[in-house]
Amino acid sequence: MQHTNDERVYSARKLLDELTLPLDTADVTRAREQVRSLSKQYDDYILPRLTALEAPLTVVVGGSTGAGKSTLVNTLMGTPVSRSSALRPTTRQPILLYRAEDSEYLTPERFLPTLERQEMASISETSPRRSDIWELPGAEHHLHDTLISVQTSALPRGITLIDAPDIDSVSDENRRLANELLSAADLWLFVTTANRYADAVPWDLLHRAAQRNIAVAVVLNRVPEGAADEIESDLMRMLTEAGMTPVILHSIHEQLRDEQGMLPAEAVAPLTSWLEQLGADAPARAAIARRTLAGAITGAGNSLQELADAQTRQVETYTGLETAVTLAYEDALARVEDSLTDGSLLRGEVLARWHDFVGTGDFFRSLENRIGRLRDRFAGMLTGKPAATTRVEQALETGLHAVVLDAAQRAHETIRRSWGAERAGRVLLQEIDESPYPPHSAQARAELDETIAAEIRAWQSSVLDMIRAEGSGKRQRARVLSLGVNATAVLLMMVAFSATGGLTGIEIGIAGGSGVVGSKLLESVFGEDAVRRMATRARSDLVARLETLLKRQSEDYRQVLSSREPRIQPDEIRVAAEQLHELGQELDHDPLARREDSLQNSGLVQHMHDDTTQPLPVKNSRQEHTR
Repeated sequence: MQHTNDERVYSARKLLDELTLPLDTADVTRAREQVRSLSKQYDDYILPRLTALEAPLTVVVGGSTGAGKSTLVNTLMGTPVSRSSALRPTTRQPILLYRAEDSEYLTPERFLPTLERQEMASISETSPRRSDIWELPGAEHHLHDTLISVQTSALPRGITLIDAPDIDSVSDENRRLANELLSAADLWLFVTTANRYADAVPWDLLHRAAQRNIAVAVVLNRVPEGAADEIESDLMRMLTEAGMTPVILHSIHEQLRDEQGMLPAEAVAPLTSWLEQLGADAPARAAIARRTLAGAITGAGNSLQELADAQTRQVETYTGLETAVTLAYEDALARVEDSLTDGSLLRGEVLARWHDFVGTGDFFRSLENRIGRLRDRFAGMLTGKPAATTRVEQALETGLHAVVLDAAQRAHETIRRSWGAERAGRVLLQEIDESPYPPHSAQARAELDETIAAEIRAWQSSVLDMIRAEGSGKRQRARVLSLGVNATAVLLMMVAFSATGGLTGIEIGIAGGSGVVGSKLLESVFGEDAVRRMATRARSDLVARLETLLKRQSEDYRQVLSSREPRIQPDEIRVAAEQLHELGQELDHDPLARREDSLQNSGLVQHMHDDTTQPLPVKNSRQEHTR
């Protein structure tokens, strides 16, 4: 037995399992279908054929609706095995015909493993001529994606025949199944008619066959008397232009079927003889199988190149969506930081409450040079005024809250605009909006309000802890107690936000004065270096807290996006594609794959029509037989 195992093929197959294409990019529908169909071709054809080159040659009979596929199959078998009628479509389940001697290669595990299998009673040359195989016990014509398996002695050993659904069926499932079976074929037996051989649908498949380098046999059905040469010549021209040379071109004249819906045996005698010769010529079969396998692997490499491009768009889209989230919240944090350092927090209500806290501006204009006396005077001013401290804290909290909330909402709106400009982003936004608590919901807004408030209060508490820790020394403790821990904390907060950038006129004097006085007072307690360090630490701690808060707010977007993160990089797919191209060339240049001399010498490459066929008596010589 000939077995070929190549890690390059298995690596590529594994990549297909990892290639999920989760983002709804513009081309993703086609790419996902390509992954599905390529995976199926791997499982149904490439891997089984690669591991058993000596297995029977799989001949798939394909064609358009009403081309006469089933009639042809029935005639070749000598008994009705495939449903043939005027109703379209007729072939719903594919029918597998094979010799009993070949059954070891055709088990469900080794042959078309992705299809369900239904075994039917065997037929032989001595079997009674049934009117329809569907009368056989166990036939269930309502099943879909089921391979009807029938043993027959009418086929030569080494040949299996599959009657596939119509390639242009009105049923999507039939068309899909037909394409999958054709992708699993070693050889296509393509059936068309004299008046439909140029139809677009079959030629789309024939062009794909040419790209795969698959062997194709053509049966030209319902050819008017005397027109065979002209029509064959035109069809051969079209095939040649498509880069394809059929291994056989056989024409069948227009004629009626017998009472069982079959053609006379003479009409298909050359085709029967060709199949018998092919069955008897193992090297010729191996050449066809190897050449088709090489073409399938090369075609798989081409498909992987296209999928690598699709994955590139996935990665680019993912990166773009992720970057939009990152930049939006980085900008939000930058806005908050600017508000903390440019003095804008000291406007309005905060300034008013600070004024109430420290008294009139006359206090600052009459400052004395001795800091100790200033500290004592300020401490005296605060005696009996604890509420003033609270009001300043509340004003700071309200101001901070408004700044952070505005920044978070701006980030939210920015992301929605950015994502909404991408198809993939719109799909993700819809998923977010359909969640129980989307970011724009009233509940989410209420939770954000509470989260911001809680974080600011936690920061204010940390400032108090810092004051207590820094004032733990005997001298510092006494001075802190003289001012009050809360008042000292308020002074530190004001120092942390006392830069005057963005303020004008009298606000500069007041805010600047606030910072100077607050700083000098704190320096009298802790020292200049300690105050500078404490103010920096307080501001940095607040920024860190708010950065964490904003990052949490981005999780609604990051979570839904992370589930769509591409698992593999496009370059991995391109490497696999190149490896398949290499393997395809190796197989194609193998001497066993180039047996055209054997095919020619054995008469297996032919162009013929049934000139000697005598039509059955008919009522209308131009009447077409149908499936």
